[in-house]
Amino acid sequence: MPFNGEKQCVGEDQPSDSDSSRFSESMASLSDYECSRQSFTSDSSSKSSSPASTSPPRVVTFDEVMAAARNLSNMTLAHEIAVNENFQLKQDALPENSLASRVKHIVHQAFWDVLESELNAEPPEYEHAIKLFEEIREILLSFLTPGGNRLRNQICEVLDTDLIRQQAEHNAVDIQGLADYVISTMGKLCAPVRDDDIRELKATSNIVEVLSSKIFRQIFHVLDLMKMDMVNFTIRSLRPHLQRQLVDYERTKFQEILEETPSALDQTTEWIKESVNEELLSLSETALTPGAENSSKSSLSPTVVLNNSYLKLLQWDYQKKELPETLMTDGARLQELTEKLTQLKIIACLSLITNNMVGALTEGLPELANRLKRISAVLLEGMNKETFNLKEVLNSIGVQTCVEVNKALVERGLSNLNAEVQANLIGQFSTIEEEDNPIWSLIDKRIQLYMKSLLCLPSPQKCMPPVPGGLAVIQQELEALGSQYANIVNLNKQVYGPFYANILRKLLFSEEATGKADASSSN
Repeated sequence: MPFNGEKQCVGEDQPSDSDSSRFSESMASLSDYECSRQSFTSDSSSKSSSPASTSPPRVVTFDEVMAAARNLSNMTLAHEIAVNENFQLKQDALPENSLASRVKHIVHQAFWDVLESELNAEPPEYEHAIKLFEEIREILLSFLTPGGNRLRNQICEVLDTDLIRQQAEHNAVDIQGLADYVISTMGKLCAPVRDDDIRELKATSNIVEVLSSKIFRQIFHVLDLMKMDMVNFTIRSLRPHLQRQLVDYERTKFQEILEETPSALDQTTEWIKESVNEELLSLSETALTPGAENSSKSSLSPTVVLNNSYLKLLQWDYQKKELPETLMTDGARLQELTEKLTQLKIIACLSLITNNMVGALTEGLPELANRLKRISAVLLEGMNKETFNLKEVLNSIGVQTCVEVNKALVERGLSNLNAEVQANLIGQFSTIEEEDNPIWSLIDKRIQLYMKSLLCLPSPQKCMPPVPGGLAVIQQELEALGSQYANIVNLNKQVYGPFYANILRKLLFSEEATGKADASSSN
């Protein structure tokens, strides 16, 4: 019973989303959403993607739910392969000492023990070994390309199980020769990374080893690795095709999901509606006139509303709040990006406090700023974990900052910071986490402004906007992070733009469209 039934799982190493930058140049302009009033009030949208329907809720069957789940799974897998250059499949390693791991080990060991006893019997029993050679033959054939007819015929001829069975009945089967042929063929078909495994297999050419179950076990182990190599090679080969077809594919799949489950845009609608309400509140406060909300609703820019919705993702609580359905495929990337951005905000705050308090003394020491930045980044690692105590870490960063500043001052022949300044510096560091901290609010607004300006650019990679003041210490990291964020947003707009347009039409122009319809009826 070789490991032919091993489970496979998605590799966990998910790098930054700059891998999807190739999509950025083909992103649709944001002006696509600045549609004319007629386009937003027309009835051209599909009924299935409308966020508000007057029809009674439809009962969804189990088959429809399963079909929607399959579509979502396929869409998520295709999206991950296309945007993540390092995406790969790995064999599922069961937790050590777990019940499943122990059961698997016992069952496999029992099989190999039975095979060992059959091979060492007098006379030897080869039936199970022949079945293994048959499975090996099928695996080897699966590695061949459509044009490999010569090697295909050779494998079928050498590993002809009917012939091997006849030879075994007359005690004339050459197990060692068959094993050597299998290993040699594996060496021709394997990837270079498996050369060491093949050499190790060839080293077990002793007849005692071959007639034991050990050689079969090793062969199947290497074959499992080769199968995974083949799967990942296929993924890499498909990636360029998926990248070219990704937008149409994802949009089509999501439309199928929407047809199976009409509520598949509920969270997305609430996400955009929240931005609409915030924009209305902002406009009414600016106008300071009664009824400003009603008068300004139809004048809201769909692009501004949608961009503000995307900006909310940078402050999203991914542990407690459910993401919009249209962003599920990028959930892990957005969460990682948000965590990194929070770390950069803290580093910028610490740098600003340090410059305000001791900047005059440390002026002209760029290496000190870089060293303090590295220290802060190291100590802030893992800040997204529940066990992370931010206040204690900020206090530690403050103490370490004082040590580094004093060291730099001594090198310049100056005296150390007095105790009052050091205590004040550490105290200000520790208050960053407090609500409504003015320095945190300032840095947060400037980063939000920078990210907002990124969303207004058709191609952020070609022309990055200037970084606001106070963010110079994190400029390089912020630009890289902003580029990743813009790539995610632009691709998402391109895929789900029609669905967002339908939602915005209902939220912004439904009343106006209704008024026009009433006027037409009366005329």
